[in-house]
Amino acid sequence: MSKRNIIISIIGLIVLGLMAYVFLAFYKPSSNLGTEAPGTNFLSNLFNFGKKTTTTPTGTEPADISGYVGEDGGVIVEERLTKVSSMPIAGFTVFMKERFVDLPVVVPQAPLLNEEGVGGGDSLPPPRPSGTPPQAGGEKVAKPTPPPTEFIPTLRYVDKATGNIYQTFANNINESEFTTTVVPRVYDAYFSNKGESVLMRYFNDNTKNIETFIGNLPKQLLGEDSTIDNEIKGSFLPENISNINISPDTTRLFYLFNLRDGEGSVGIVASGNGEKKVQVFSSPFTDWLSFWPNNTMITLTTKPSANVPGYMYVNNPEQKSLNKILGNINGLTTLASPNGKIVLYSNNNLSLNTYNVATKEVNSLGVKTLSEKCTWGKLSDFVYCAVPKYIDKTNYPDVWYQGEVSFTDEVWKIDVTDGSTSLISDPINEKGEDIDAIKLMLDESENYLFFVNKKDSYLWKLIVN
Repeated sequence: MSKRNIIISIIGLIVLGLMAYVFLAFYKPSSNLGTEAPGTNFLSNLFNFGKKTTTTPTGTEPADISGYVGEDGGVIVEERLTKVSSMPIAGFTVFMKERFVDLPVVVPQAPLLNEEGVGGGDSLPPPRPSGTPPQAGGEKVAKPTPPPTEFIPTLRYVDKATGNIYQTFANNINESEFTTTVVPRVYDAYFSNKGESVLMRYFNDNTKNIETFIGNLPKQLLGEDSTIDNEIKGSFLPENISNINISPDTTRLFYLFNLRDGEGSVGIVASGNGEKKVQVFSSPFTDWLSFWPNNTMITLTTKPSANVPGYMYVNNPEQKSLNKILGNINGLTTLASPNGKIVLYSNNNLSLNTYNVATKEVNSLGVKTLSEKCTWGKLSDFVYCAVPKYIDKTNYPDVWYQGEVSFTDEVWKIDVTDGSTSLISDPINEKGEDIDAIKLMLDESENYLFFVNKKDSYLWKLIVN
């Protein structure tokens, strides 16, 4: 054989060897034997030059997954209007509670290798073998970094039937039972000491008196889950308390009770747990409604009736003074601003007005509702109000208090500085829910508005910012 033929044979063997290597390394037999398209062969599959790969879609069209949150977390899209409680409640509070921030799990990367296969300068030093003494001068030990936390608006509320307390974070409704102390048929409840004390009012069938129980709630440590083994321990306030209010900082409470001989009523200021009682008010009149807009003033308004003139007074709990603010208004209901300079009030035709305490100027806000169906912003420049969509001509507010009339409300934001109004929510259109809102309350950051539906006593949340 000539030298030239020998070279050609060697090259041929090399080509065949390379082709065999490629075949063994990359070719994978199909698991669907007998399903190849006609005309296909090994070479056309191996050297797929100039061919367009096409995947045939199967099944239905892709589902719309916008807003979906997978198991590994993600952005939670809050509903704008949400029912919070799963049961009728007697009262609620909102406070700021600390919790751990959920962070994504970061998988550490292996150190980079240089050309010699050795870790680069950013790689970690090799661990010290077990039993080997530490190096001279000691080893640097990184201090553990505490996990980040955040403060979130948190709700606590009292089950009307059992007196058990439930809680949930406002931005992610996940109701959990917090206490198991049974107080049957609680019709009214309040929280003080930033949600750590509770007052429950109920009717005692045996004594025929209104009882007011006040108790301290168990402390909850950061990161600790709620437990249904918590028990409330406390005491009782005087019987037949007619009215209760909590100070803006929640550290004190004010309550009114009638004297046994029927000679009037007395107002008491106490600490948030009911101790350190001081009398700051007394009157021969017994039918009062109180409100505590700031630490230096407690308002006292006569209970409203359509055909009876109403009056409003201001009590300074430190000086124990009493000054008349408004008067001779039939069906008067009032709500003083946090700075005490403006009084929001309504009359027996439910016209909502503002009264400037300094200038004595009255301005109509152009809407009809009761002032107690409103709540102030902390800067005293606007109010959120539940405004009835329809109002009949009748004796207000008597028929509403007596339950003869129920409203279908919208939520409005009203700027008291210029009288401008804006519709925030219509629960009928948004949720198909007929809501007569009471006990309106904003969270500290004024992002959420909370209220109770008078029709069924369920708690609701509305995102307003």
